[in-house]
Amino acid sequence: MCCSTGVCGPQVDPALPKFSADLDWLKAQGHDVVRFNLAQDPTEFVKNATVQKMLTDEGVECLPLVIVDDRVVSRREYPSRENLAMWTGTSVKPKATLPVASDSGCCGGDTGCC
Repeated sequence: MCCSTGVCGPQVDPALPKFSADLDWLKAQGHDVVRFNLAQDPTEFVKNATVQKMLTDEGVECLPLVIVDDRVVSRREYPSRENLAMWTGTSVKPKATLPVASDSGCCGGDTGCC
């Protein structure tokens, strides 16, 4: 891949921008997220004994690998936001909701929205 995210070139796999957005979302939830690309960061792959063993045993077919707290939680596919949330103990529900108008057309109370 020509860039660190893999979201480049004429034929972008639709899973890549979605996964990239999911990682950005995870960062916004306060998690430390580091992403490495084998073509861009080969040293990082060699530094991790677990990754090195998987590459030796299975080749690049084991990629992508997702490691959470030093444990491989996913391989060979880009996981969903729901799985990322589950593995990190993060809620996928929005943290806050916007006020909703009542039947009278006003939010009511001292919300200042009327």
